[in-house]
Amino acid sequence: MKSPLPSLGKAIQRALQLDLFSDFLVSERLRSPTPQPGSQVAQPPATLQPPPQLPSTETDIERRTGDLRRVQLQGTWLTYQLQRSKRRSIGFLINEDGLRITAPRWVTLADIEKAIHEKQTWILRKLAERRELTARRARPVMQWCDGARLPYLGNEITLRITPASASGTHFRHEASELIISLPHDANEQQLKDRVQAWLQQEARREFNQRLPIFAEKLNVRYHSMALSAATTRWGSCTSQGKIRLNWRLIHFSPQIIDYVVAHELAHLREMNHSPRFWATVQSVFPDFEIARHQLRQHASADLPDF
Repeated sequence: MKSPLPSLGKAIQRALQLDLFSDFLVSERLRSPTPQPGSQVAQPPATLQPPPQLPSTETDIERRTGDLRRVQLQGTWLTYQLQRSKRRSIGFLINEDGLRITAPRWVTLADIEKAIHEKQTWILRKLAERRELTARRARPVMQWCDGARLPYLGNEITLRITPASASGTHFRHEASELIISLPHDANEQQLKDRVQAWLQQEARREFNQRLPIFAEKLNVRYHSMALSAATTRWGSCTSQGKIRLNWRLIHFSPQIIDYVVAHELAHLREMNHSPRFWATVQSVFPDFEIARHQLRQHASADLPDF
């Protein structure tokens, strides 16, 4: 009979991949107590069991389909969707439609509104972030032409296209301009390929500069680094010390890059996402929560389409 250890090892490695959109379990001692979207707000133990014969003002239709209600937060009326379910606690979710609350059938509206007021800071912040994300996605798509601007290391650089008999790439640091020389008959995809090749070259250079610094701070050794083009993950680490970093991190600030590098190398000390892991990250990158939050605000819609 074959040992189940190999499959277990693969499962652990997959679990250690740094997701693009999802959250991790950060130690309560290392993060603010702000709940994440979809998180549950635990009720006191005495209220976990339904009180007998609790009166309800909702109709059967409201229980089945959900009910649009309003509550006043900081002087503004907020509309939210209330859904009843068999769950044992009140859940909050911010999505494209706004705030949705799922609550047990036996919880009163007064208790639900009390929970909303207790979490109003988180609710209003998440709604503002959602509006900002929607506005960014509505912006015009980047046009691949002379004078176009693209993100690079947290700033923007200007794309300059010059006709030439042979292809070439040159970056003018003082003017923050990327000069791309292309033949007269070059098409848009050829231009994209040249820009992407330069960005990947820059990403490899930046990553190879930062990895040894944090490896020394953590007193770990990594086996290799390879670029990743994953659409849902910024980085990953294996127990053999093989690091993969998404080349699109080159669009973001050095602080965000350092966070991802420190995160992956920390897995060589703690192959999990336990409180000890996050303490390890914090030991070499004290502001990891700030960088982590900034990274989570970036969406694929913000980045150039290659």
